[in-house]
Amino acid sequence: MSLYQLITGLAHVGIRVHSLDRARAFYELLGFNFVIGPIGPEPVAIMKHPSGVEINFILNADGTSTQNVLMDLKEKHPGYTHIALSVKDVLKVQSVLISAGVTITEGPVTFTNGSTAIFVRDPDRNVIEFNQPAK
Repeated sequence: MSLYQLITGLAHVGIRVHSLDRARAFYELLGFNFVIGPIGPEPVAIMKHPSGVEINFILNADGTSTQNVLMDLKEKHPGYTHIALSVKDVLKVQSVLISAGVTITEGPVTFTNGSTAIFVRDPDRNVIEFNQPAK
């Protein structure tokens, strides 16, 4: 049996954060529900969205940062740059986020594949894309 046949999907996304309370409040705004945490030696806290997307917060960031080393520095380091959440209507998402006081950092952008996206930053400067697939 090949790995192609053994991998069944994405289990979770790990995001390093400074403050559980601050991260939790932001992701609850996006509809994520707190599951458990902090647990384990790192420690980790888990949130899950009704759509099935799970985020594990790694609670060991050294402090608040004004820059994201993968996205905001001139030199381009390897690593995961963002998560993308599929949405039904990106313009409605944009309106809800703005009404909630969330700054849209880019977009709407329409890509060559026809999808449209907006981008925001969480309190730790991690990038989140809201992507509406092409019709």
